[in-house]
Amino acid sequence: MNRLFLASLLATAALAADSDFNGRWNIHVQAPRGRVWWLEVRNAGSGPIQGSFVGFPGGQVDPIAEARIENGQLRFSCVRGDLKHSFRASFQNGTLTGQRDAGGDTPALPFTAVRAPELPERDSANIRPKRNVSLFDGKSTEGWRQIVPEAPGWYVEDGLLKNRAKASDIASIQKFWNFEARVEYRYAKGSNSGIGLRGRYEVQIYDNFGKPPDVHGNGALYSRIPPSVNASKAPGEWQVLNIRLIGRELTVTLNGTVVINHKQIDGPTAITTDPNEDKPGPLVLQGDHGPVEFRSIEVTELSGR
Repeated sequence: MNRLFLASLLATAALAADSDFNGRWNIHVQAPRGRVWWLEVRNAGSGPIQGSFVGFPGGQVDPIAEARIENGQLRFSCVRGDLKHSFRASFQNGTLTGQRDAGGDTPALPFTAVRAPELPERDSANIRPKRNVSLFDGKSTEGWRQIVPEAPGWYVEDGLLKNRAKASDIASIQKFWNFEARVEYRYAKGSNSGIGLRGRYEVQIYDNFGKPPDVHGNGALYSRIPPSVNASKAPGEWQVLNIRLIGRELTVTLNGTVVINHKQIDGPTAITTDPNEDKPGPLVLQGDHGPVEFRSIEVTELSGR
C-alpha cells in the first residue's frame, strides 16, 4: 500500500468520524431540574459547520457559532450581545457526551445526548378518536404533579385552575401520544404561559393582543413556528386553543382560526424535561411567567401510532 493511498484512506476515515456529529440531538443535562437541550449540526466533515441550539440562555432557537472539531471533539458556542456560552462534546457508540464549559458566573454542566428519533407519522383522514380525558374537574389539582416540588404551586378557586406567583410548571399524571387537546384559558395583561405537548413542545400562551404574529406570540410553537395570524383576544377574555399532534405534525386553532396548519416540529423546546421523543408524555402547564387561569382541559386520544 503506497503512502499516498494510505493518507487518502486516513483522511476519508477522519471525515467520516467528523460527520458522525451531524444530525439532530436531544440532550439531557445533568442538573437538578433535569433540563433538556436540543442541537442540530450540519456540514461536519464536509465544510463550515452550521447548526442550531436550544438551551442558551432561555430556550429560544439560537445559531451555533465558532463551531469546529478539535481532537475528536465538537466545540461550539452561542453568543448574544456580551453573553457567550461554550460547549464541547465527544461522539462514542452513537451518543454524545460533553459539557457546557464554566466561565465567569456560568457553571459547568455535564450532558449526554441521543439522536432524535424519526417520527414518520402524519395526520390523515384515517386518524380516529379513541378516548376522551378530562384533565381538570373544576374542584382540585388531582391528576397533576409539580415539576419543581419546592416551588409555589397551583390551586382551584371558583372552579378555575390558577397559578401562584412564580409557580412551578405542572404536568399531567396521564401521558399521551397522538391526541387533540381543547383548552379554555384567560390571562392578565402582559402575562405569559404555555402548554407543553408530551411535555416537550410548547404552544405559547402570551398577551400580544393586537400585535403582529411572531414565534413568541399567542398560539405559536415557542421560538419555532409563528401563527399565520394573531387570533388572540384581549386580556381577561376567555380564549380557546385546539391543539392536534400526530407524530411531530402540529395543527393549532386559536379562537376558531387555524394558525398553524400541519407543520412539522423540529424538536423539543425549552419547556421539556424529557428527551425521549418517541415515548408518550404529559400535558404541561407553564406557571412561572405570570397569572393564567384555566377552566377546561380536555384531551382526545387518537389512533394511528
